[in-house]
Amino acid sequence: MQRLIVVVTLCLLTLAALGQSSSKYQVGMITEVKARQVTGDSGSDPTSYDVSVKVGDTIYVVLYTQPMGEIPAKYETGRELLVLVGKKTITYNDMLGRSLQVPIQSQRPATEPKPSK
Repeated sequence: MQRLIVVVTLCLLTLAALGQSSSKYQVGMITEVKARQVTGDSGSDPTSYDVSVKVGDTIYVVLYTQPMGEIPAKYETGRELLVLVGKKTITYNDMLGRSLQVPIQSQRPATEPKPSK
């Protein structure tokens, strides 16, 4: 009877593992940060940036809005971080371990320029 319980438990655990989504975090590197032009004169609005992140062979441009009290994103160029690329968003974890999403504005292939002869 005990063997039957162990076998059933193992089968249920295997099915649960197979049913989980196969989300894969990848290493991304911030390659460029450009401040967005602020419209209006409201000094209390958070600053927004267009941040280029290279993930594999693709460069994604995302809209990052800086939360109050955090270090400006312009100092993050060259930083590597783990990202999860979705259809319309990129998910990453901040330094406190909070999972955050930023919308993808555009994407393009990350091609290296060919050397001239």
